[in-house]
Amino acid sequence: MKTKILLIAFLTCSVFMNAQNKHTVNIKQIFEKYTLNKNVQNAFLKVHSKNINIELVNGTFSNGNKVTLNNPFYTASIGKTFTATAIAILKDKNLLSFKDKISKHLSEDIITNLHVLQGVNYSNNITIENLLQHTSGLPDYFEDQTIDGTPNIINQLFINPNKTWSSIECIQFTKDKMKPLFPPGKNYHYTDTEYVLLGLIIEKVSKLKLHDFIKQNIFKPLKMNHSYYNLLSKPINKTNTIAEIYVGNFEISNFKSLSADWAGGGIVSTTSDLITFQKALFNNRLLKPETLKSMQNWVSETQGMYYGFGLRKIVLNELSPQLPKLELIGHSGSTGSFLYYCPNLDIYLSGTLNQTEATKSSILLIAEILKELNK
Repeated sequence: MKTKILLIAFLTCSVFMNAQNKHTVNIKQIFEKYTLNKNVQNAFLKVHSKNINIELVNGTFSNGNKVTLNNPFYTASIGKTFTATAIAILKDKNLLSFKDKISKHLSEDIITNLHVLQGVNYSNNITIENLLQHTSGLPDYFEDQTIDGTPNIINQLFINPNKTWSSIECIQFTKDKMKPLFPPGKNYHYTDTEYVLLGLIIEKVSKLKLHDFIKQNIFKPLKMNHSYYNLLSKPINKTNTIAEIYVGNFEISNFKSLSADWAGGGIVSTTSDLITFQKALFNNRLLKPETLKSMQNWVSETQGMYYGFGLRKIVLNELSPQLPKLELIGHSGSTGSFLYYCPNLDIYLSGTLNQTEATKSSILLIAEILKELNK
């Protein structure tokens, strides 16, 4: 196994009691265990509560440059929480309703033949709520199979890494190459297609580009100075190079084809910025309390996991009886990224393993940390 250079940085907000110091040491050891995987080239972790604040970074760039806490990382599907929050902000401004048909806010060329299943056209039946909660029945342009064997977009990222995907191209690809799965509101299927449509709704209603709306309504007010949209915008303050993203042994952080993520996961950020956002969200600094409550209208996703409006709830003891009876609310991404809040312990966790093959490992990492803090 190749030798790694490890850089561990600790930031503490207060003097800890002995028990808290023990937690800190144990969390460091848990983090190191998950970063010893040969495919994990760099990793970030921040654990924050009123009594503890630990920030860790581990790894190097492939060219030998050390990753530091100042390097932001690709957050992948954590971006869905930002998109959902942007929709909720517009709802609080009385510019739209979760119950609105999406045809009210999107042009006819986008809606036409968007959802045709077994000869029935459901395109005008889809609501914003359906998109937020993955219950529209639309296919996922990233990972679902095509009807003619054309590679889906997750594969096309590698086939043509220099291609820049527009939002309209992603929607048209879905229309031309895929079939819907069920009528709107009748089931659950996770799909980035829905979040591209939400991004288009945000732009139509706000009359701003998505990245500008997020910057004006979330990044700037919260002083998230190192956050931006990949390939589309710049951070508020000068920020270091993005930490490299890996798919197995392939490094993809410079792929222009990542533009296909957009409203479903195109944000680059840091652990501190992400927790700043999540604290503001759950402390009603961004939304009305009743709006945040609506975002936590859960439907079953899989065992131990539930989905709301751009938010995922994980019940740890439902995943495994060996895990504590704790809940997590937030989101994770395909790069091993995560941003979760544990209301039982009032703890925020953010970070990434920056490796698509380590997505499950990131959840296990969080579970072990919470098990340690629940002692």
